Amino acid sequence: MADFIKQLFGGQKPLAPQPSADDDFADFASAPSPTPIYNPPSDSSAPTAAAFPEHETLPTGAATIPYTKWYRVWERTSPRDFYAEAIVIPFILVLALLHVWGRRTNKRKAGVWIATHAPLLEKEFASIGFDKRKGMSDYLGDFSGLLKEKTAQDYVTYATGRQNVAFVDLKIRLLKRYNPLTLVFEMVFSFLFDSIRPPKEVMEATIYAFDGKEKDLVPVKSKAELDAKDSRFKGLPSSGYDACVWAVVHKEQMKGLRDERYDVSLTATKDHKNLPQWASVMSESAEVTEALLTRELVQAVEKAGDAFQYLVVTDQPVDKPLKLDEATPRKRVILSLRLPSSSHPSAYDPTMPIFEYFLKMPDTLVTTAHFRTEVTRKIRATREEEVKKLKKADEGEKAEERRLEAEKKKKEIRDTRLKGLSAEEQRKFLEREREKGQKKQEKRMSRKA
Repeated sequence: MADFIKQLFGGQKPLAPQPSADDDFADFASAPSPTPIYNPPSDSSAPTAAAFPEHETLPTGAATIPYTKWYRVWERTSPRDFYAEAIVIPFILVLALLHVWGRRTNKRKAGVWIATHAPLLEKEFASIGFDKRKGMSDYLGDFSGLLKEKTAQDYVTYATGRQNVAFVDLKIRLLKRYNPLTLVFEMVFSFLFDSIRPPKEVMEATIYAFDGKEKDLVPVKSKAELDAKDSRFKGLPSSGYDACVWAVVHKEQMKGLRDERYDVSLTATKDHKNLPQWASVMSESAEVTEALLTRELVQAVEKAGDAFQYLVVTDQPVDKPLKLDEATPRKRVILSLRLPSSSHPSAYDPTMPIFEYFLKMPDTLVTTAHFRTEVTRKIRATREEEVKKLKKADEGEKAEERRLEAEKKKKEIRDTRLKGLSAEEQRKFLEREREKGQKKQEKRMSRKA
């Protein structure tokens, strides 16, 4: 009560709390004092109570952690600390060994294939592979110059220098032995889903025919070579033949082939009495089949058996053309064979006849693929119909581009004109536009009604 009266009559005012110089460290005021770090002498392996005279007991855990040199890892660890590494490292080593084994196996298998087929390729073509060496005797058993490894599962080679043939591309696709996890997943998904094809080892060869265009395709470096080329090709018979799409297909590959290839979709499928039951013919005309299905071809297909997939004679693209440039005819012959599981050279004996017939088939086409006028007209009509569809689609795209361009120019003229008007004139202009739009909308509604 006395203090209250003093304050009321101007007595001594209570002092305001003075800011402390250590206000910034107020948060640490309640922190416990640090415990001194224990540094035992080098000749002791465990702390003793004498090292901590101010403490009655040792620091927590000090008696269970032995002191060792920094390099004595085995004294500070136990095998249980490396359980994760004991699982991961062997797994990585197994994957690495499988990868190396898979690549070597694929390379060895591709080498066996080219070693088996190289003599036949040399017999038919003047130049084989990507190396400058042209004679098989130059390789001395090493055919690495004939094959080129694109990936660990894809190998390619090339041959040229033959009458009626511009060049031939050969592609070998093997299993992904170097990546067993991916290979297992592909096999499982192909078993569960019909849309996914199971992985196979396949050889696919494509012959590009000259078709009477030797002068355009054979390169020359000088005028003298050009004159020599003209004189050389002048006496040769024409290498042209009538365009058609024709194929002999294993029935297991028929559905997938029709779905994947646009050119084969133009044909009709029919069984032939000379072919085995598991093979069928896909042709644009029966006359084409009678001309191309020779006795030698039937015998080669029968001997190849399940290793045979398809033989296609075509002038159309594989993918459906979307533009006129993509519909340009290009005559080709395509052979697809499954590779045997064995890497022994004798495993390729069943497919050698069909491969040899394939290499000589351009000669058969030049000789026999000349059909009657009615057949040629029917085949040409099919292609012209497809070209008309492409032209119509192309004209529609061009008309749409012209319409968009006209609208763009009209909008630019409108914006330029609108910028030159005052605010009141812009308002009236926009109102007239709105009224015109409403009238057009009413006309459309009345027409629909």
